Amino acid sequence: RSLVGSEMCIRDSNMKVENWTPVARLSLGKSHVLRSSLFINGSWSNSQKKKRMPVVNPAIKEVIHTVPAATAEDVELAISAAKSAFPIWSNYPVQKRADVLKAIADKLTERREELATVEVLDNGKPYNEAIMDVDDTATCFRYYADEAIKLEQRQNSKINVDNDQVGVSLRYEPIGVCGLIIPWNYPLLMAAWKVAPCLAAGCTCILKPSELTPLSALELASIAHSVGVPKGVFNVVTGYGVDAGEPLSTHPEVEKVAFTGSVATGSKVMEKAAKTIKKVSLELGGKSPMIVFPDADIDQTVDWALCGIYLNQGQICSATSRLIIHESVKDAVINKMKEKAQKIKMGNGLSPDVLLGPVVNDTQFNKIKKYIETGVNEGAKLFCGGLPEDEELKKGYFIKPTIFTDVQPNMTIWQEEIFGPVLCVKSFKTKEEAIQLANDTKYGLAASVMTQSKDIAQDTAKQLRTGIVWINCSQPTFVQAPWGGMKQSGSGRELGPWGLENFLEIKQITSWEDQSQKSWGWYNKL
Repeated sequence: RSLVGSEMCIRDSNMKVENWTPVARLSLGKSHVLRSSLFINGSWSNSQKKKRMPVVNPAIKEVIHTVPAATAEDVELAISAAKSAFPIWSNYPVQKRADVLKAIADKLTERREELATVEVLDNGKPYNEAIMDVDDTATCFRYYADEAIKLEQRQNSKINVDNDQVGVSLRYEPIGVCGLIIPWNYPLLMAAWKVAPCLAAGCTCILKPSELTPLSALELASIAHSVGVPKGVFNVVTGYGVDAGEPLSTHPEVEKVAFTGSVATGSKVMEKAAKTIKKVSLELGGKSPMIVFPDADIDQTVDWALCGIYLNQGQICSATSRLIIHESVKDAVINKMKEKAQKIKMGNGLSPDVLLGPVVNDTQFNKIKKYIETGVNEGAKLFCGGLPEDEELKKGYFIKPTIFTDVQPNMTIWQEEIFGPVLCVKSFKTKEEAIQLANDTKYGLAASVMTQSKDIAQDTAKQLRTGIVWINCSQPTFVQAPWGGMKQSGSGRELGPWGLENFLEIKQITSWEDQSQKSWGWYNKL
């Protein structure tokens, strides 16, 4: 399909025809209309209070669509629907449940180009990255379809309790109604990381996407509905955090909340959920280091360092945004990085060859701009980057690939998560110093180690206080492997079988099996 074509119009089902909104010369496929309603109990509807919120394309700073701004009343309806559907879905034949997940994956693959375009529209990321996101989303649903079958094979498994009089077995049962709150940096993929294992476990859910990037979540609801997910099993409410997200954290009939986002908001989610003792899993922020030892391959290091900070405009919780590099190779690495960073093509994510799109909105743009100003004011050297001079780029929320050198550990840009295309560089002399610098942070999501020595790599990885360590790479992520962090980077793990366990309760079933002695006999003499 052509990504640039004739002007199309997006219609809000609750607006008059004359209020259709033109989207700047995009093609989303034949007769494609973006969703404009909440998805609750298998039906599309406006919010109870008829409130709406804008969707802004960050490449052009223009409102391209509107969606409902749900409130507690809408969330109540979604929770009620999910509660009613839980007995049906939790008892659904496991093979049929797996087949539904695979059907979702097939539809995602079938519509990958349209979905990638939608993702670019409200997030801004380059189209090729969005294509990879859609493919990974489909992979996630297929993986958890298989995990559902494996889970069924583990049911009623026996455990040895060193007592021949009893038999003990285990069952894994779905938690119940779940609230899933996702961020704006990987809208469709982050939805999959939660929705796929949730449905595979037999839970029902309410998905609350970020108010900044709600479009692909509604497309996912449309796909789920089209392949026969029973009504009420999967609901989507679009809205602001305080109006639509908070009720999921406080409602007594929501058994679990899974949240990805900032530390500040995650802390509030945990606090609200604690009042009803909900299960909570959190995937929060990061300030991940990349340690470069003197024997590291220079070209390999440069490429992975660029990937680690500039993919998705640096809006990645695991971005390796602190480059801790041995003093003997520092100049060679950062000079090559600067040369390549200045060649990265910026622009609308739907334009060919673009490798860096805009950041997501004005708030994020101003936040990153402020961090750059703070870095300069605190004495760091702006080695390259900053704000663009190009007038076309000024029409969107663009930040150039930025590198700071001469950064000290007490500086704001070294300590705080910037969540943008900004890299901070500091040199080290000894391995011990490098590890100390890497661990000196409140975060503990990920880290990267660049060296040709397996012994140094493994020993360093062992000492790093992070949930993920990449050796001679940065950012590769696989649905089969656990994802999550230590310290303030969150609690629990997503992906792999651990992601499924987030949505399960373990039940012990103990049977008395000694036929020669019918009971313990404590009260036989009474």
